[in-house]
Amino acid sequence: MEQNLFVYNTLTRKKEAFEPLNAPHVGMYVCGPTVYSDAHMGNARTYISFDLIFRYLTHIGYKVRYVRNITDAGHLEGDADEGEDKISKKAKLAQLEPMEIVQKYTVGFRDVMRILNTLPPSIEPTATGHIIEQIELVKVILAKGYAYEVNGSVYFDVEKYNHNNDYGTLSGRNLDDMLNNTRTLGGQDEKRGKLDFALWIKAKPEHLMKWPSPWGIGFPGWHLECSAMSNKYLGEQFDIHGGGIDLVPTHHTNEIAQNEASCGKNPAKYWVHTNMLTVNGQKMSKSLGNSFLPDELFTGNNHILTKAYSPMTVRFFMLQTHYSSTLDFSNDAMEASEKGFKRLMNAFALVDGLKVSAQSDVDVSTIEKGCYTAMNDDFNSPVLIAELFELSKIINSVHDGKTSIDDKNYQMIKNIIQHFVVDVLGLVNEQAANDELPNVMDFVINLRTEAKTNKDYATSDKIRIGLQQIGFQLKDSKDGTTWSKI
Repeated sequence: MEQNLFVYNTLTRKKEAFEPLNAPHVGMYVCGPTVYSDAHMGNARTYISFDLIFRYLTHIGYKVRYVRNITDAGHLEGDADEGEDKISKKAKLAQLEPMEIVQKYTVGFRDVMRILNTLPPSIEPTATGHIIEQIELVKVILAKGYAYEVNGSVYFDVEKYNHNNDYGTLSGRNLDDMLNNTRTLGGQDEKRGKLDFALWIKAKPEHLMKWPSPWGIGFPGWHLECSAMSNKYLGEQFDIHGGGIDLVPTHHTNEIAQNEASCGKNPAKYWVHTNMLTVNGQKMSKSLGNSFLPDELFTGNNHILTKAYSPMTVRFFMLQTHYSSTLDFSNDAMEASEKGFKRLMNAFALVDGLKVSAQSDVDVSTIEKGCYTAMNDDFNSPVLIAELFELSKIINSVHDGKTSIDDKNYQMIKNIIQHFVVDVLGLVNEQAANDELPNVMDFVINLRTEAKTNKDYATSDKIRIGLQQIGFQLKDSKDGTTWSKI
């Protein structure tokens, strides 16, 4: 915690010294996924970035409470409170219960996060699990005079709020500009102002996810859940609020308005945002036909890139670009990252066999200092990785007998690898992990063979199907069972 950490704050548009409200405790809230579809590459980029931040803050001694929500209700197709609920619509199309959709895609999201080696958050609350808290928050905002009820729906009054507050404080836009760039209200629209947004929405009879409230049967607006849950688990004001940069104009702007209207405080001291993804210089989007899912990147089953890339290569690739910069996918960039990652891992694999001398030709402490300097400059992972490449040169030189290191510098090399490669960057040497894979698979196959011998076909099938689900195919023959990666 003696590190001189600076963080870029979207709210003030500058880097600021990181001074937690209640050190050594740090509260961090990150807007999680809406679980109506598979986790996408934007999810992966955002949550790897905040995993890096979580890991580094923990490494330098802070006690971090990391809250990342699951949106399982209330997120309509349009940001202007239009269209169907995304989860309900998917449930109708699939002829399933909404919670079956939620369960499927929540499990899928967590699987992708695990494969990419992100640490789970301290708390992962859901919108449906906090309906009471959201209703209570609406009551407070109504009582403070910043909302109004119409026919069972409750709307936030943006223009009234803006009289005493700055609605565009996060986005840097003034209210007149926003009003001029917003469509005119239709004759059937219940809202008083063009920028007003729903806190509670009256449910139509066919709406699947709805709850009783003082205003009738309905469901919460999308922005409400994050204010309610961050307040419950981190208090009225906490240290870091994060998410993708696309959340700034609407979702995070409305969160600030809700919190300031209810308790008079901007919820977070530091607002941190990840930037957008591009593919060969074009914005990644389904409409442009250039998007792909993490699984499609791992398997190579996509029409954009020419081959598959391992999860750790993908993580390394993402960390080679600063979280606040645009991240561009291309074959050349991915190939370069794959080669670079292997070069680093191969060097680090040599460390245990290095010869230690009485004297040292190098001072590894300069690299350690550089690693901390990089991370203290707004979590600058690209510069950190550049320092690690310098370390790999030293390791290779010592291994080749061209450079000598003493025990002090040798131990420092091991510490840097543990602290910055493993603990902070969250990188794993996949080749080293795969070296033991044949032994593990032989053990599992023997268990299955034993089950079949005992006519325990349920266990035998469970093992086969389970291996298939995680990417391994078993093939039975008269000579025994063999396995291969799918």
